[in-house]
Amino acid sequence: MTSSEPGSTGEDPTLESALKPLKQLLDGLNDEIARLYAREGVTGVRPRFTMALIRLHHRGPMSVKALAAEIDVTHSAMSQTVTALRGEGLVETAPGPDARTRLVSLTGQGRDLVPFLEAEWRATERAFAGLQAELSQPLQRWIDDMETALRRRAFLDRITDELDHPGPDSPRPDLSGPDRPGQ
Repeated sequence: MTSSEPGSTGEDPTLESALKPLKQLLDGLNDEIARLYAREGVTGVRPRFTMALIRLHHRGPMSVKALAAEIDVTHSAMSQTVTALRGEGLVETAPGPDARTRLVSLTGQGRDLVPFLEAEWRATERAFAGLQAELSQPLQRWIDDMETALRRRAFLDRITDELDHPGPDSPRPDLSGPDRPGQ
């Protein structure tokens, strides 16, 4: 829908985002880690796979659900990761204790990668600490301050207030009609 079509509320608000620079920064850091992998001849591994591979090495075989909980991602995201890792020959799956459960374990190829991945993880943490030392305040301080502010007033409450009291450049859509979202 463009701004000239009926029901439009003006320009596309997704073209601007206060969070976009943070996402770009994180994406850039992950891209640099991926470049390191390529430089070192590590193929088939994306930075987002690293924690799962290291955790499997230290904890042994586990279900997709348990691995997702360990890594703090959704079951769906971990299922996709396991599929990709299996496709690269880094993990294998076997039947679990019940018909719905699959146990994920490292293959020999996956185990062989873990020493490099652990070294990269530790080097990345040290490099990030060094980067933070160059900043006016460490990222953890900013995160702590943000969490403190959110304990005082939840983000949902902040969003709701902005919806209830939009600024002059932010028209509020009418959500009272029969086509109300969620109805």
